[in-house]
Amino acid sequence: MSLSITVSTDAAQDASVVAVSGEVDVSNADQLRSAIDTCLGEGAPAVVVDLSEVPYIDSTGIGVLVGAAHHAAEKNVRFEVARPQKNVARVLGLLGVSADLNVREA
Repeated sequence: MSLSITVSTDAAQDASVVAVSGEVDVSNADQLRSAIDTCLGEGAPAVVVDLSEVPYIDSTGIGVLVGAAHHAAEKNVRFEVARPQKNVARVLGLLGVSADLNVREA
């Protein structure tokens, strides 16, 4: 399954939204990193990564998210992972990174 990433602005949340669709793995995690880094570089006050269309994420993809959360914190940018599918949310919880990623279900 190919990866699709769309970046938009959500004025209500005052955030850049990175909507991801497809499986995130070692073969395409750099695309996700690049999209998030672009948002952080543009000075967005918040970055929300929407994983509602991601059925699978491997350790490389999770590492990208954790690294982005730390990078955002250094820049005083709010970082959230929104609406992960049940199995993705479970993996994030098992790895203990949900709090670091500010995971929100809705």
